[in-house]
Amino acid sequence: MFLPSLIIAFLVSLIATPLTIFIYKKLNILDDPKKQKHPKVVHKYPVPRGGGIPVFLGIAVVSLIFLPLDKHLIGIFLGAAVILIIGVLDDKFDLNPYIRLFAGFLAAAFVVGAGIGIPFITNPLNGIIHLNQPQIPIFLFGKTRTIWVLADLFAFFWITWCMNFVNWSKGLDGQLPGIVVIAALTIGILSLRFSADITQWPVVVLALAVTGAYLGFLPFNFYPQKIMPGYGGGALAGYFLAVLSILASCKVGTLMMVLGLPLADAFLVVARRVYKGKSPVWGDTRHLHHKLLQIGWRKPKIAFFYWGITAILGFLALKLKALGKIYTIMIISFLLGGFLLWLKLFTTSLSRPGRDSGLKI
Repeated sequence: MFLPSLIIAFLVSLIATPLTIFIYKKLNILDDPKKQKHPKVVHKYPVPRGGGIPVFLGIAVVSLIFLPLDKHLIGIFLGAAVILIIGVLDDKFDLNPYIRLFAGFLAAAFVVGAGIGIPFITNPLNGIIHLNQPQIPIFLFGKTRTIWVLADLFAFFWITWCMNFVNWSKGLDGQLPGIVVIAALTIGILSLRFSADITQWPVVVLALAVTGAYLGFLPFNFYPQKIMPGYGGGALAGYFLAVLSILASCKVGTLMMVLGLPLADAFLVVARRVYKGKSPVWGDTRHLHHKLLQIGWRKPKIAFFYWGITAILGFLALKLKALGKIYTIMIISFLLGGFLLWLKLFTTSLSRPGRDSGLKI
């Protein structure tokens, strides 16, 4: 069941991606840099942005085959469907970021409404911190249901935050799917350690489905890209990783560590935007991958750099305890902040590379 989950998701995504490219080109739904004047655009030729479609199909097919259609799975895929629809609309109409943000909140609400929350987190000093109080009972649809206020709020904002910062890591060819493959596989391996507990089997299946779906998408997104993840592919990545981190016995800290590089980058970018009085959700060219382009790194090198750091952190996440994970995240943030400060102070004369490939100029 586990290996077939990965293989089927991989094959569905591998087949669906070129079909998506064909349909988007036929419908002329392309991201044309000649029409996109935003400075964050770094490609030179028109590319479709429909990456959410093949990865959604890959994950959905595996889930329908191997997972029970209970309220949790229904809630997860209702939220995923919202992201997919908004992603397709964004591919065509380039929606306002606040519309996408609202869609993210709605998707997270479906998950929380299905009863998926974060009842506890590991205390890095000792024991655990319970989030199952206070509880508010409500009578709805003929049944008494309970809202776990802190657990539900934490899950709600955690899912939305993951959707955004993971989505921001799709700026260059191949950057996003490699990160997602490693992160999902790490969660799958952690859950597989507890395979004696049958409640973890669905988590392993879903984690391997996400791994396979993005692995099947990767060959078409790697340099030179034939399709981009778009909002659908980027937000779905963060969405499913966040949900997996909750289902896998609340491995929120593990996911934070594995995604330490894009997470630290996102924190620094948001802090800078807020400090300068700008919207935290409006894109710019201050992400780490943009800075690496500016100093002459090629796009494949940047993608391999992100994959390599994520793989190292994934390996460490399998070994370290909670306190070690927190220290690692703090070290990554400190090093990244120092590196970006160095770039600002000593590389102001560097010119921005051409949009085609990020080659040195």
